[in-house]
Amino acid sequence: MPDTQKDFYKKLLGLKGEIKAARYLKKHGYKSIKRNYVTPVGEADIIAEKGGDVVFIEVKTRSGKAYGEPKDAVGYKKQEKYRKIAAYYMMVNGECNVSFAVCEVTNEGVNLIENAF
Repeated sequence: MPDTQKDFYKKLLGLKGEIKAARYLKKHGYKSIKRNYVTPVGEADIIAEKGGDVVFIEVKTRSGKAYGEPKDAVGYKKQEKYRKIAAYYMMVNGECNVSFAVCEVTNEGVNLIENAF
């Protein structure tokens, strides 16, 4: 079944947000390791390295305030999924120091919440 126009808009908005987030992260000293890292337990938007840590970053993009702050969409289930993704990553790539961040992308700009959970 083809995607609806709304689904297409959401995917496009998300893609634009990830591009803005990646640029922001690079500008602020993060080295990109993977984007859209797919595992059997889920997908991480961005995996980057900074200061010896591997950072798993969930990007949340919003075009308005109707659904609240972007960070509010990263609840317990999403956090657990990211923990499992990190465990899988370490199983494949070896043990490392990990942290988790949320990158909010809005019309006002980009906001990175380090050590978000």
